[in-house]
Amino acid sequence: MTELKKFRLINKIEGISFLILLFVAMPLKYFAGIPMATKVVGMIHGIFVFAFLYQLFQASDEAPFSAKEMGKLTLFSLIPFGSFYNDKFCATKEA
Repeated sequence: MTELKKFRLINKIEGISFLILLFVAMPLKYFAGIPMATKVVGMIHGIFVFAFLYQLFQASDEAPFSAKEMGKLTLFSLIPFGSFYNDKFCATKEA
């Protein structure tokens, strides 16, 4: 598996964990009174954020991403559903 494919996989997992945090764990915390939901899902998501950044740098050697593109990929990972844009962008680099 290439570094770029690994990055695309981590990017998808990180994006899905972010959506679960926002749309499942946070409502459970604030509307159902279950604060443990954000602690558990937040920890898992945090691990995937670090994995995302690590794999981004690993893939930048292979892709190659410019500094502007790396900034854009990182910025879009902070926006809900932005990881799906990232995946589409990386698919063009893979071809």
